[in-house]
Amino acid sequence: MKNISTYIILLLFISAGAFAQKITIKGKVSDTETQKPLIGVSVAIKGKVAGTVTNGEGNFELSTTLPSTLIVSMVGYERQEVVVNNETSLLNVSLKAGTEDLNQVVVSASRIEESILRSPVSIEKMDAKTIQQSGSANFYDALVNMKGLDMVTSSLTYKQINTRGFNTTGNSRFLQLVDGVDNQSAGLGFTMGNLFGPHDIDVESVELIPGAASALYGPIAFNGLLQIRSKNPFDYQGLSAQAKFGLNHLNDGTGLGAKPVYDLGLRYAKAFNNRFAFKANVSYLKGTDWYANDYTDIDPNTAVANRGPNNPGKNALNIYGDEVAQTIAGIGRVSRTGYEEKDLAQYGVYSLKLNGSLYYRITDNLEANYQANYSEGIAQYTGSSRFVINNFHMMQHRLELKGNNFYLRAYSNQEDSQDSYNSRSLGQLINRMWVKGLDGNTVAPGQADATWFQRYTAAYNGTVNGITGQSHTAARAFADQGRILPGTAAFDAAKEQLIKTQGLSGAGIFSRCGLKHIEGMYDFSKHLNNVLNLQIGANYRRYYLDTQGTLFDDKDKNLTNDEYGAFLQASKSLANNKLKITLSGRYDKNENFDGRFTPRASAVFSPNDNHHIRASYQTGFRNPVIGDQYIKLNVGPIIILGGAPVNSVGMGAYENSFTVASVGAFGGAAGAQLAQGVPFPTVVANHKDKLVKSNVPYIQPEKVQSFEIGYKGVFSQKVLFDINYYYSQYKDFIINTVVIRPDSPVLLPDGSVNPAAAGDILSGKTQAFQLYTNAADKVSIQGVSAGLSYLMPKSYRLNTNVTWTSFNLLNANPSNIPAFNTPKWKTNVSFGNPKLANNFGFNVTWHWQSAFDWYGTFTSNFPGRINAYSLLDAQVSYKVPAIKSIIKLGASNLTNQYIVQAYGSPAVGGLYYLSLNFDELLR
Repeated sequence: MKNISTYIILLLFISAGAFAQKITIKGKVSDTETQKPLIGVSVAIKGKVAGTVTNGEGNFELSTTLPSTLIVSMVGYERQEVVVNNETSLLNVSLKAGTEDLNQVVVSASRIEESILRSPVSIEKMDAKTIQQSGSANFYDALVNMKGLDMVTSSLTYKQINTRGFNTTGNSRFLQLVDGVDNQSAGLGFTMGNLFGPHDIDVESVELIPGAASALYGPIAFNGLLQIRSKNPFDYQGLSAQAKFGLNHLNDGTGLGAKPVYDLGLRYAKAFNNRFAFKANVSYLKGTDWYANDYTDIDPNTAVANRGPNNPGKNALNIYGDEVAQTIAGIGRVSRTGYEEKDLAQYGVYSLKLNGSLYYRITDNLEANYQANYSEGIAQYTGSSRFVINNFHMMQHRLELKGNNFYLRAYSNQEDSQDSYNSRSLGQLINRMWVKGLDGNTVAPGQADATWFQRYTAAYNGTVNGITGQSHTAARAFADQGRILPGTAAFDAAKEQLIKTQGLSGAGIFSRCGLKHIEGMYDFSKHLNNVLNLQIGANYRRYYLDTQGTLFDDKDKNLTNDEYGAFLQASKSLANNKLKITLSGRYDKNENFDGRFTPRASAVFSPNDNHHIRASYQTGFRNPVIGDQYIKLNVGPIIILGGAPVNSVGMGAYENSFTVASVGAFGGAAGAQLAQGVPFPTVVANHKDKLVKSNVPYIQPEKVQSFEIGYKGVFSQKVLFDINYYYSQYKDFIINTVVIRPDSPVLLPDGSVNPAAAGDILSGKTQAFQLYTNAADKVSIQGVSAGLSYLMPKSYRLNTNVTWTSFNLLNANPSNIPAFNTPKWKTNVSFGNPKLANNFGFNVTWHWQSAFDWYGTFTSNFPGRINAYSLLDAQVSYKVPAIKSIIKLGASNLTNQYIVQAYGSPAVGGLYYLSLNFDELLR
């Protein structure tokens, strides 16, 4: 990072060339059908960074050398390339509306511009026009309509996306880039949806690659890639604003009534002399979060037939504190009285985003830009618990230098989370602040749970005066005497105290983790006379960990983690440009793991311009995230220990421990003999060989190999059809395993079990560890996705797609495999017309997916059913050309079905809104 100025200076010299005589090209761009001038059309010089946009009369002018090729493009119109060989008094260009969807230009599939029809792998794209016409509440919600994409909702402000299965609510297998910047939280190890991303009014396009993209983008792109591009201030100038007012929680069954949602966005961009430009964005969203209020009894130690509201051992899904339970002799399973999530969470959520960018075109071939983003907000996250991401701050800086065939980019992400907390821990800890002993005095928190069960037992057995025995209701009421009740000042004070207390004694979470990243790419194609297309790139990244010892062993330490990678891609067109072969390879190295090479090979056969058949072999891998490597958390009976070798030095967890199963077998047999009066040494000698030394390898990356074939075809310039089939095989999934470490060495020099270690097991001189490691089991998945776009007469448009996915466990142990959490069937249908009549437009989108079982750490991997559901989004819009505005009335989940997308997460209902958009005023 500190040497970036040196790189920039070198590239300035490299890019400086001989100055050729320039001429000024003037022109006008109009609509082919209406012959009216088009405002804001991008006119770029092919092969250079220079360009301009048309003014209020549709005119443009720019300086260039001859010959030049102009790329004329605008959202909603077919892109044109115009060759200019000589000076002309006025260049007239007409753009045809509508057909650009059939042959869009994408960048993410190969890191260079290419037709989506000839992309070597499956790729989806959504542009600003699609966003504008969507009925979804925002562009990120509209992603669910992309082919093959899964979305789960943890919060109004946090939704997580995934492709190709093994879905989670915090997806560290999927890379999300915004203007080339990895948008992840370094402490969490994944991207928080769009909580820290751009607002709708600044999004130019979104590209999705489903499936492994590690060969070009590194280990995080294990399951896929989402690339979000914001609007360049040279191309999108003026003042844009959005004011959206909505309502949610209609008829949600709580009786609390509908709640307002406000979404405000403002963008201003200005260019000067086509050399310097800037933009600024501010957006603010505020609303009431979706309620997680499923009180289904999921206690795993109660028979299903006996579960329910009358179960004394009830463990309700979204009640916290009732996980603490005991089986009491003569009484049965009893759980503590918990607190509902609504009393513990922060349902008043918001999102504030500030953005500023500066762009300077040093020459026609060289542009520098700097961008700063500041975001903060509140969201709920469903992980091993329900977490409140409270007043979470993210600061990002990006500095980039790019030319027509290279870029150099450096960026940093820095988070600040001091008010976030664990809702489940909060409920359990509040429950330990008020328990009274049988003498009527409040006991210490460490004795609270045991004392509560003592009170319950005494009351149930009828040994407490005035309490009716053999009554669970009476026993619970007696044990709960003095309970801090929600809504009281005492409850609020206890809640605030515990949120501010970080570490095991409180519910608070602290993180000031961050990352710094530098990368670059050079395209050598023009130096090879375009006989061979060749790109080379590399990156370096460092993570900085700072949780003050609350999660990692980083208190008073500078704990960092470094990784780097480099890739090479070569492509060649053969057979009169009908066959395109592409070979890619990437090498990545993390300081804690061996280097890894990930290749990709693809072929695209195009018998003509309208039909394209592709096939590819792809590989991917995923490095363990920071938490998998470095967590070191002593939670009392067990130490959770990350799998990086440096994280467990001197602890003996990996190299000097027994398997937990063998300890159980040894302890049971030895305990029985000790109870019979057999001497301790004899018991140890009789049963020590039941102990088995653990053989847990240090953590390594996960791996995937994938084969894919597909076809894209355009028919009569009105229909685009796309279909693909893939087969993927995974291995080395990251899992957890528990081991028991005795104080003594587990083995003697001859390899036999050490009697002293066996004695430690019986004497309690042990430590349990939950270790991060890998399972050698293999599994496979396969799937088919198909999509059709039909440009109908009179501007009507139909888009539909369907995805089928199948998971094959093969011979794997299900305990060693992450939950697949993906429906077998998904389908989307969208129908609309942006030019219905007299500036009116409409769009209706239907999404449906089949039922499946969700497994997650929130429920200790016990399954919860996600029922089949459908969502209907719709909008009607009216354009007011005089003030460049659009009024839109819409609904996300129009029929207001309350659906759950991840078990334990909230039920999501309809969001109804009215929005007013002003676009590019004050140009």
